[in-house]
Amino acid sequence: MQTPENQELNDDELFEHHRVIASKGQEPLRVDKFLMNFIEYATRNKIQQSAKSGHIWVNGVIVKQNYKVKPGDEVKVLFEHPPHEFLLVPEDIPIDVVYEDDVLLVVNKPAGMVVHPGHGNYSGTLINALLYHVKDLPNNSSERPGLVHRIDKDTSGLLVVAKTEAAMTHLSKQFFDKTSEREYVALVWGNVQDDEGTVEGNIARNPKNRLQMQVFPDGDDGKEAVTHYSVIERLGYVTMVSCKLETGRTHQIRVHMKYIGHTLFNDERYGGDKILKGTTFTKYKQFVDNAFKILPRQALHAKTLGFVHPVTGEMMRFDSEIPQDMVECIEKWRHYSQHSK
Repeated sequence: MQTPENQELNDDELFEHHRVIASKGQEPLRVDKFLMNFIEYATRNKIQQSAKSGHIWVNGVIVKQNYKVKPGDEVKVLFEHPPHEFLLVPEDIPIDVVYEDDVLLVVNKPAGMVVHPGHGNYSGTLINALLYHVKDLPNNSSERPGLVHRIDKDTSGLLVVAKTEAAMTHLSKQFFDKTSEREYVALVWGNVQDDEGTVEGNIARNPKNRLQMQVFPDGDDGKEAVTHYSVIERLGYVTMVSCKLETGRTHQIRVHMKYIGHTLFNDERYGGDKILKGTTFTKYKQFVDNAFKILPRQALHAKTLGFVHPVTGEMMRFDSEIPQDMVECIEKWRHYSQHSK
């Protein structure tokens, strides 16, 4: 029997290997649907193609796409994807450069752009664009050239990129030491009670859905995460808030705000694409659906960024405009809240 460990691969093939253990509370679920919950950007068609190719195993046995996953099952899947060299091809993609000198640049990433190549996104990423703009970006331990930090695909806003090895080391240490400054603007469900506050709670992968992160308040799991928030404007059933990061964990603001009962507006992964506050009468539902169409992503923008320049030692601070889709959505809520009192 062939397993992922002993299967022979052709020289011109490269596979991406995922392994998931179904939790004790797992209800019977088709393996293709099960894997959709654990592999970011994997389409159901891609998973089904793997099944047809004999590249899905459960407990070491090849299964078809309609196999029902049970508690404790070990599920493994292999995907073909382009070789690593192909993933890092320079592409002539426009980027919004806010600042640039010999050692770094600051870019304003649009919503919808993936930061670095990975499964399901082999081109069109910010890294592809940066490699065209800067010929020799320094690599880091995760082989993501120039990247000091990241923001999610559907989050817009500011990123600093290193152009030299020395700048990479210097900037990375600032983010590790929590001396960099980052402020985000978010629109969240509900009327945030306190004008300001701090959310503390370790963050790690959700064991039942690996595409989600989760707060572990006891600190037994995950990594320390601290978010400071303050209310910018109350808009009835939603609130505009400022979030300042003390740490930089995956999905930190999205997870922390949900943890305190204020999921980001239209954050599909964490349930913010449902009507979470207000009434369900037809006109209100239609209003919210229209707001979702205006802002078809989580309402989150990395607005400001601050760090010490690696060479000059100067404190650099950058600010960006809230993008048009968020502005229009906020205006819509502002109008609604003023006329529904």
